[in-house]
Amino acid sequence: MRVAIAGAGNVGRSIAAELVENGHEVLLIDREPAAIKPNSLPQAEWLLADACELSSLEEAGVDSCDVAIAATGDDKANLVMSLLAKTEFGVPRTVARVNHPKNEWLFNEVWGVDVAVSTPRLMSALVEEAVSVGDLVRLLTFHEGEANLVEMTLPPDSPAVGKQIGTMHWPGDVVLVAIIRDGHARPPDRDGSLEARDELLFVTAQDYERELGEMLSPKGVSPQIVTPSR
Repeated sequence: MRVAIAGAGNVGRSIAAELVENGHEVLLIDREPAAIKPNSLPQAEWLLADACELSSLEEAGVDSCDVAIAATGDDKANLVMSLLAKTEFGVPRTVARVNHPKNEWLFNEVWGVDVAVSTPRLMSALVEEAVSVGDLVRLLTFHEGEANLVEMTLPPDSPAVGKQIGTMHWPGDVVLVAIIRDGHARPPDRDGSLEARDELLFVTAQDYERELGEMLSPKGVSPQIVTPSR
């Protein structure tokens, strides 16, 4: 997979390092000469250019990318880059960093953004999750609000504790994507069992969140669905 990343600061370089390690082709774009540090990640391509300019994106070959990531510290630049990548170059998937929560409402399909990542929102979600065992926490909303990434820490008295994962019948189109246990993330194993205090990560349509929470909560307990403030 070929990925273009606008913004070669700490965030952009960290994302690039992860993607390179996973075998993807990565191009880092930044308009500041001081940000261009090929020696820090020689496996990636580097381009000194303004990702908000059509000519720069043409030079970068963004039309051949599978994903475009706007990871600069400027929300306006991230929106413009996402819009150009989607509408002018037909990039299948765009991911944009939201620096200021007050701007989060802009990061949607109108501006060519498939996935918006707001660090303050994610952090507040994780804080609320840490003190809310048994509550369903909405961490991230995907393209057009059709699906959410949600988390629930399994209470010790949940009826799901001890059950084999392969026997669980999740409601609707709910998908269990990962389990965090003892601080380590692991993919769900159909032959494995759920344990108390497992942190379960699901992708689900919002319509099924309540049913999912009730399925995992102790009998007679109505789970709270936590949506961090924007």
